[in-house]
Amino acid sequence: MTAPDLETASAQTSNGADSTAKDNQNGEPIAPDPVDDEYLNELPDDVEMSLFDHLEELRTRIFLALIAVVIGVVICFFFVNPIVQLLEVPAKGAKFLQLAPGEYFFVSLKVAGYSGLLVSSPFILYQIIQFVLPGLTRRERRLLAPIVLGSSILFAAGLVFAYIALIPAALNFFITYGEGVVEQLWSIERYFEFVLLLLFSTGLAFQIPVIQLLLGILGIVSSKQMLSGWRYVVIGAAVLGAVLTPSTDPVTQSLLGGAVLSLYFGGIGLVVLSGR
Repeated sequence: MTAPDLETASAQTSNGADSTAKDNQNGEPIAPDPVDDEYLNELPDDVEMSLFDHLEELRTRIFLALIAVVIGVVICFFFVNPIVQLLEVPAKGAKFLQLAPGEYFFVSLKVAGYSGLLVSSPFILYQIIQFVLPGLTRRERRLLAPIVLGSSILFAAGLVFAYIALIPAALNFFITYGEGVVEQLWSIERYFEFVLLLLFSTGLAFQIPVIQLLLGILGIVSSKQMLSGWRYVVIGAAVLGAVLTPSTDPVTQSLLGGAVLSLYFGGIGLVVLSGR
């Protein structure tokens, strides 16, 4: 490059630098650089830990979660009678019998166990998040809060749906079917096995949109692929309704299957809104 060319390039660089300096001196806001994928994928808490340290932390988290479950079960055991009465409300027109010595005591333990697990679930979820959080990237951390919140709301909605719709529909079917022929005297243990299993299985079934959203965000399955397999989903919903419901009545299975289908298509809508 000749001397005149060097002088020209130097002058252009100097003019550009002066222009930038003037912009800065004038107080004009400088647009920030866009966040790139490398920034989003970096680990904010990237700390080197040995395998022993990971196992030790996992042991501590599990221990704290178990303590929370035990405390929740003990507290719920002291209030088990109101909880049992609440769960007996859907069985209008039926009487419960204790068919063996200590049957109600073991039922109380089972109800307190499920209730304690439900009460302590926020603390258990917190321990899980604290364990996996250091290994998540910035992008994954942004998705963590909405997914956890949505999953919790859907699980609670599943419990409410089972309590308000599924359990009364199933019990009404059985009571009406035998009305005038047999007197409705039910084993309290069998009844609570039916109610508790239906409650928690429905809560788990309501997690379908969360799973779909994760698959869509991660780019594993698109909304078009989900929609194209609707025939298989209808069959799967019927099978899932038959498997998750502890009874064999068609009313409960149809309600749960219909709820699963609604959740599935709602999940497709969420994937579409997420831009996937």
